[in-house]
Amino acid sequence: MLFYTYGEADKPTLLLIPGLGVSHEIFLPMIELIKEQFSIITVDNDGFIIGRQSQFTSVDDQAAQIIKYVQENLDSKLDVAYGLSLGGKILSRILERNEIRIDHAIMDAAPLLPLPRWSVDPLRYYQSFNVWTCYHWTGFWRFVFHSHYMDVLLDECKKVWPYGKGKAVRDGYKSVYTTKLERISGNDIHFWYGTKEAFVAKPQVEHLLKLHPDTHVEVFPKMNHGQFLVDHPDEIAKQIKSIYYGK
Repeated sequence: MLFYTYGEADKPTLLLIPGLGVSHEIFLPMIELIKEQFSIITVDNDGFIIGRQSQFTSVDDQAAQIIKYVQENLDSKLDVAYGLSLGGKILSRILERNEIRIDHAIMDAAPLLPLPRWSVDPLRYYQSFNVWTCYHWTGFWRFVFHSHYMDVLLDECKKVWPYGKGKAVRDGYKSVYTTKLERISGNDIHFWYGTKEAFVAKPQVEHLLKLHPDTHVEVFPKMNHGQFLVDHPDEIAKQIKSIYYGK
């Protein structure tokens, strides 16, 4: 895992954790809009580091690396943390372990529940093939396989693929979808998802509300998985500032 910092060190701290198959660069448009208000720490998860060969370890290991960084560099405290998809899963594990303080936590479409065991292997190999086509196919075949994706998200996947390839995707997918959030700690927890991913997201929300009834749930109309961040980084920046500064 690699860590990157942006903004001024004396500002409130904001941690950004990217999803499976993409790097921290997916956050760059939003970082440009928010770096004057926050001291930003973002990461590349193992297996998805641009320019460096690596393999994904586990959700728990990624969480442990972040916890250690925050303990050693930020006095065991974050003002805000935002995790997208896999990043939200990692953030949920950090909150579950409760070894650092996070005042405001935002999980964007985080998978908190395991899939049926029989489905994990077929789906992780399908997902690996899906990301492989992002890197290798353009034109007609890109349209056929990815008409439901956003071009920016495909391009982010393409940047990362050569350095972890299918194994990183398969290992990440398996770690995400074979573990269950058992408990969670935090004063201000948010869960976001888009209406186009509601079928998958609603069970995650129901489970989270059982563990933490005060969770703030926000649903973004006509948005797919990760689309709100990709298409509207200005709105994500505004939401984060509102959560912390109350404006």
